[in-house]
Amino acid sequence: MSEAPITESDLQAYADGRLEPQRRLAVEAWLAARPEEAERIADYRKLAETLRGAYEPVFAEALPRRFGRARAPWRRFALAAGWMMLGILIGGIAGWELREVRPTAAPAADVGTVMARRAAIAHATYSPEVRHPVEVGADQEAHLVAWLSKRLGSPVRAPKLEDVGYNLVGGRLLPGDNGPVAHFMYQCSRGTRVTLYVRTEASGNRETAFRYAEEGKVRVFYWVDRKLGYALSSGDISKDDLFKVANAVYQQLNP
Repeated sequence: MSEAPITESDLQAYADGRLEPQRRLAVEAWLAARPEEAERIADYRKLAETLRGAYEPVFAEALPRRFGRARAPWRRFALAAGWMMLGILIGGIAGWELREVRPTAAPAADVGTVMARRAAIAHATYSPEVRHPVEVGADQEAHLVAWLSKRLGSPVRAPKLEDVGYNLVGGRLLPGDNGPVAHFMYQCSRGTRVTLYVRTEASGNRETAFRYAEEGKVRVFYWVDRKLGYALSSGDISKDDLFKVANAVYQQLNP
């Protein structure tokens, strides 16, 4: 009997480390012959590790004494529920590309904070990459901008940041909550990187003021301008230095 074909469910289970050994070997052989798919699944595994690192400290917190004898069962239930929700989140992000999703408006107050968190995760996932930090390099900037604009359904730009010491490395397409996201990466002469996260899920929100957030070790300045939302992230420079870069981005995108 021939072996069952590899499905997207198999790939996502492989990314989550949930496959039986024999099926895992079949998936690994399948990926070995498909470098693009292998890179996609590797990205999902890195994202999963980033999310686990972000939320694992919550599961390690001590249970308040008032729960008394219920400590052990409660912790087991909380841990299981937490990892289940994490798996759902990772699976949802990975599976977005398999179907079209009609955008739904998020509450205005939540747009920025959700965007900042997702931008920080994306920065932590891709900024350490040496060989594959972006999908399309800066040498193809015109193609990159046209491609991302088409996928987002709205004109996007890659700001020129040479005046503040950063050059474009390139960019990539990411899945967002309700649609695709553009992700641009910049680097200075010292090798420090900042990333610009652009999404189109903020329709109807006219708040343009800067906001600041810290997600773990990543600092983020973010703002929403009508349909587009922007978040500039870095884990390697000070808040003041990041503000200077964010202000340069803001001045170009919101003249």
